[in-house]
Amino acid sequence: MEIRILNQSILDFTGDLLIINLFQGVQIPGGATGAVDKTLNGAISSMIKNGDITGKIGETVVFPTFGKLKVDKILIAGLGNSENFSVEEIRKASGSAAMSAKKTKAKKIGTIVHGGGIKPDIAGQALTEGTILGLYEFTSYKKSEDKGVEEFCIIEMDKDKIKMIQNGVHLGRILAESQNIARDFTNEPANNLTPLRFEEKVKDIINKFGLTEKLKITVMDKGEMKKLQMGALLSVAQGSENDPRFIVIEYQGSNNPKVSLIGKTVTFDSGGISLKSSEGMSAMKGDMSGGGAVFATTLALAMADAKVHLLTIIPAVENMPSGKASRPGDVVQAMNGKTIEIISTDAEGRMTLADALCYAEKEKAETIVDIATLTGGCAVAFGDITAAVMGNDQKLIDKLLTASKKTGERLWQLPLFEEYEEKIKSDVADIKNSGGRWAQPITAGIFLKEFVRKAKWIHIDIASKEFAEKDKYYQPKGATGFGVRTLFEFCQQI
Repeated sequence: MEIRILNQSILDFTGDLLIINLFQGVQIPGGATGAVDKTLNGAISSMIKNGDITGKIGETVVFPTFGKLKVDKILIAGLGNSENFSVEEIRKASGSAAMSAKKTKAKKIGTIVHGGGIKPDIAGQALTEGTILGLYEFTSYKKSEDKGVEEFCIIEMDKDKIKMIQNGVHLGRILAESQNIARDFTNEPANNLTPLRFEEKVKDIINKFGLTEKLKITVMDKGEMKKLQMGALLSVAQGSENDPRFIVIEYQGSNNPKVSLIGKTVTFDSGGISLKSSEGMSAMKGDMSGGGAVFATTLALAMADAKVHLLTIIPAVENMPSGKASRPGDVVQAMNGKTIEIISTDAEGRMTLADALCYAEKEKAETIVDIATLTGGCAVAFGDITAAVMGNDQKLIDKLLTASKKTGERLWQLPLFEEYEEKIKSDVADIKNSGGRWAQPITAGIFLKEFVRKAKWIHIDIASKEFAEKDKYYQPKGATGFGVRTLFEFCQQI
C-alpha cells in the first residue's frame, strides 16, 4: 500500500472514500468534519441529532456523498470523549476506520489526521500504526482476488505540519509492518514453521529488507548446544523429529551497554509426555510468539537506525512426545550448572529460556528482557488483555511500564517475593521446573530468576495475548504481535 501526504483541502480529494472524525457528545461538527457537513447540506448534523452516530471510540459510519464531493463515500470515525483523547485513541479510531474501509472495497482512501492537539509527528505515527495494523490479513494459504487498499492519502492543509507528519508516518510504518511480521510468524501453521523453517524465514526476511550489513546472525545446531551444556533447552527438544535451532542476532547501533531480547520460541507445544488436552491444542502453534516479537522488534530497531547495542536470542524448539522425549521425574543440567527436576514436560518454555538467559549473560548483556507465552496462570489472571511483568530491577520495570502506556499494550507488575522460592525447591535437584497451580506466573518468574546472576532482568508473560478471538479496533482476529512496539519503545528509552 502506498502512503501519500497531500497538502490540500479535504474537499478537493478525489478517491473512493474519505475518512473524517467526530468526538463523542459533539452536536455541531467543526473543522474538516464541519466543512464536509456543510457541503453535504448538514447530513452529518442530522445523523448526530437522530442518534445515527455518537462519536463513540471505535464507531464507524459509512454513507454515500451522492456526487456532492469528489469521493464516492464518507466514513466518520468516532474518537470517543475529548477529555480522554490520547495517542491510543488515534490508533483505535484509525484501526476501526481501516477495518470498515476494507469492507467497502475502496482502493484509494483519504483521511484527515486525528490530532486533537497532539503533535503532528506523534499523531501521524499513531494514524499510520492503527491503519496498517487494522488492514492486516494472513493470506498465505487462501486465494483472494481483492488486493486491498492500494493508496492511502493523509490530507493536511497546514504546510508547516507536513514534514513532521512525514517523520511520524515513516516510523509508524516501520513499527506496524514489523508487528505484522510477528503476526505472520504466529499465524503460520506448525508444519511449516519448524525450528529449521524459523531460521530460514528469519534469514529470508533479513535479506528481503536489505539488513544483512546491520544484522549479524549466528545459528547453533544441536551439537553446538551440547558443547555449551544447554541441557535444559535440549531436554525440551529431544522428543521431536525436528532438531532445535539457537538463533542469535546482533545489532550494534551504538557502543552502549548490550541489551538482550529473548523470545520463547516453541514452534509447537504438545506438552510432551505431560500431554495437553486436544481441545485448543491447534493454538499451540502460537507458542513461538515471543520469538516472533523479539525478531520483529530487532527488524524495527535496525530499520529505524536506533542507538542501541542489541543481542536478540531465539531458542527455537518443538515439544513433542515420543520414545526419546523427556519424562516427568528426569533431572537435567542447565548451562550455568544448576540441576533441574522436570515435574512437568509442559513447563517447557522456562527450560528453553533458562539456557538462553545463561547465554545472554555469557555474552555480557547488562540488560535482559525475555518475553514468553509462559503460563496458563497468566491467562487466568489477566485474560487476553494484560501481560504480566516481573524482574529484579524496579527502575527498569518502571521504564517498561512507561513504554507500554505510550504503545497501548497493557502490562501489570507481579511480585517475586522470596517466600515463593519454597515452591520450586526440589528433593533431588537444585530446583524443579514447576511450582504447581498456585501463583503460576510468579513461580515461573522465580524459576527464571535462578539463571540471572548479574544482569538487570525483566520477564514478560504474554500467555493468551498471542491471539485475538475477534476484530477490535486495530486488532483483526488472529495473531496479535503483542509486545513489538513496547519492546521497541523500551529499547529506545534505555
